[in-house]
Amino acid sequence: MKNDTVYYFVGIKGSGMSALALVLHDKGYQVEGSDIDQYTFTQRGLEKAGISIYSFDPENIHDGLTVIAGNSFPDSHPEIDKARKLGLKVYRYHEFLGELINEYTSIAVAGAHGKTSTTGLLAHVLSGVAPTSYLVGDGSGRGTVDSRFFVFEADEYRRHFMPYHPDYAIMTNIDFDHPDYYSGIDDVFSAFEAFGKQVKKGIFAWGDDENLRKLDVDVPVYYYGTSERDDFQARDIKRSTKGSTFDVYYHDEFLGNFETPLFGKHNILNSLAVIAVSYFEKVDLDEIRRELLTFSGVKRRFSEKTVADMTIIDDYAHHPSEIKATLDAARQKYPDKEIVAVFQPHTFTRTIALLDDFAKSLNLADQVYLTDIFSSAREKSGSVSSADLGAKIVKGGSVLKLDNMSPLLDYHNAVVVFMGAGDVQKYEQAYEKLLSDVTPKNN
Repeated sequence: MKNDTVYYFVGIKGSGMSALALVLHDKGYQVEGSDIDQYTFTQRGLEKAGISIYSFDPENIHDGLTVIAGNSFPDSHPEIDKARKLGLKVYRYHEFLGELINEYTSIAVAGAHGKTSTTGLLAHVLSGVAPTSYLVGDGSGRGTVDSRFFVFEADEYRRHFMPYHPDYAIMTNIDFDHPDYYSGIDDVFSAFEAFGKQVKKGIFAWGDDENLRKLDVDVPVYYYGTSERDDFQARDIKRSTKGSTFDVYYHDEFLGNFETPLFGKHNILNSLAVIAVSYFEKVDLDEIRRELLTFSGVKRRFSEKTVADMTIIDDYAHHPSEIKATLDAARQKYPDKEIVAVFQPHTFTRTIALLDDFAKSLNLADQVYLTDIFSSAREKSGSVSSADLGAKIVKGGSVLKLDNMSPLLDYHNAVVVFMGAGDVQKYEQAYEKLLSDVTPKNN
């Protein structure tokens, strides 16, 4: 039976918002919302679910709605302002999610990087063995009836994860990011530690992260990694162009040999975290092994296609650590091909704060191109440019323009990795069109 509550999402195309909308829709609620008119990759899932998406307009707001407001929009937003004036219940995204997860055995995935990939993997694996609801940062969401687990991404930006009190948390790393909000690494650490104190049963943390090793929380912390000091260890790792295999131990207990079809060391670590959580929830590890083999990844994380003789990879990487992981994955899968990176810096504050680190990570490619810096809704300008970053890159560093992607035509039978959290895909599409136009067609 349909529930009479109508949830209205202000900013429904946001990655977390669209996923939450799908969860509530699956649970039988009426869901609708508004956003910008420009197409975004999250809206297809909403459209397929039959969820109405409107243009922003205060006339959309009326009595009988429960409003969930995206964190990107201030209280002065016309729709949010009208909702409050009408006396409607208005939740912020993270406030609503904090209440929703209390119905389940909840597992939060937090970290400066790797949240979406790990959440997607955990959701996929647990969904194959038990009823599982999930909310993934690529816009994917599902509200399964009578769920045992609720898997969700916990975002540290502006300490938005503080309303959450999950049963378990996976922490992939603590790194300095969001310099428009956090003052430095110590500030980021304090946020993660405060969140960790709200976890009810246990935390699974990457053992090589020196800040995660300092956590002072009220529940056990189990470290995963490849070191002898880790609680959960991956040993005898074998990486190939087909993926990776590894043995897993919990202390001295052999849990079995596991395989992932994904690439890069970070995906071994993500798999290890999933295995660790499953072990403590007494999920059959043979079933976990089977489900790991069938995971193909999440949206905009190492998404591949072939155009002419070129392999084109699209990835959300927008921090030096993520760029390093993405290029590592490309090297594993394509060890004999030239790797060309095309990177769109995301926000001026992040670019200037991490300029040297960006250059170091990008230099792991064989050749590097940049686009202009993507200015977010929060930042329209800054005192740094892509040319400043390019000057620090020894493997190129030229700034591409959308109307002239021809420098990329110099490469053949190579891999081009487009990376960024803004609209780097428009550069990718322009290159693909150019590549198709100049490639001889077979009669």
